[in-house]
Amino acid sequence: MSRQTHTKSPRVGDGALFRRTLIALTLIAGTVLVVAPLAIIAVQAFSRGFEYFAATITDSDTRHAIFLTVVTALIAVPINTIFGVAAAWAVTKFDFWGKRFLIVVIEIPFSISPIVAGVAYLFVYGLQGIFGPMFQDAGIRVLFALPGIVLASMFVTAPFVARELIPLMQAQGRDLEEAATSLGASGFRTFWSVTLPNIKWALLYGVVLCNARVMGEFGAVSVVSGNIRGQTNTLPLHIELLYHDYNTVGAFAAAFILAGLAVVTIIAKVFLERQGAGRRARPTLAAPFVAEKTQ
Repeated sequence: MSRQTHTKSPRVGDGALFRRTLIALTLIAGTVLVVAPLAIIAVQAFSRGFEYFAATITDSDTRHAIFLTVVTALIAVPINTIFGVAAAWAVTKFDFWGKRFLIVVIEIPFSISPIVAGVAYLFVYGLQGIFGPMFQDAGIRVLFALPGIVLASMFVTAPFVARELIPLMQAQGRDLEEAATSLGASGFRTFWSVTLPNIKWALLYGVVLCNARVMGEFGAVSVVSGNIRGQTNTLPLHIELLYHDYNTVGAFAAAFILAGLAVVTIIAKVFLERQGAGRRARPTLAAPFVAEKTQ
């Protein structure tokens, strides 16, 4: 009786030379494209000493730019989080006419240039736009003010939370929500006690990405804000103003703050990924409803 020998199929990258070459090329590309620019920002930011760096950061215009960036994030991120959760819930838990259209709408900001979005807001909320005269008559200033900056930031970052939640919620299905509803749970309690625990890490991850993009957005904000020094320029716009003023060290100092925020975001992202991998929600969340029914 002959024995059948099973030979293992070779995989791409099994060769030691290929594997080492690929790793080396990846490390070199990452160093040149990512690590080196960040290192230059740090070196240039402190090239004139810590006192000059501190003077640049504590300058009134820089402080206002940081303040405006933080305020924009505090407004835009929660609104986009609510939109993302609602959109993901609608797409994954219900069947309705226009579902494909909603998915397309969610994806639009990914495919449109931020500058194009900013110009579009000019034609909507500008003085010659559709709603511009109405807001002007009401004494509400949208463009070249905080509302326009928030609207542009919301448009650019609208898909981030939804795109993190939709694949996960599709994979989880509807069984848990339907079980909770059949046991008498309201829609809000079903979401709070069943859905949210299963999506919380993906939700936090989407919020982190949304926040990072809001703070670093340049194109759309530069169009709708007017880039007025000390009034409507966010931190990315302020970096450009400092560079155009030939204050290169000051621009690098402000860029160091923005890069620091990005590093904090990456650390939060890694932490959330580890937490999400180590604390997978278990499908036992309908138990409270069963206990209530048996009482």
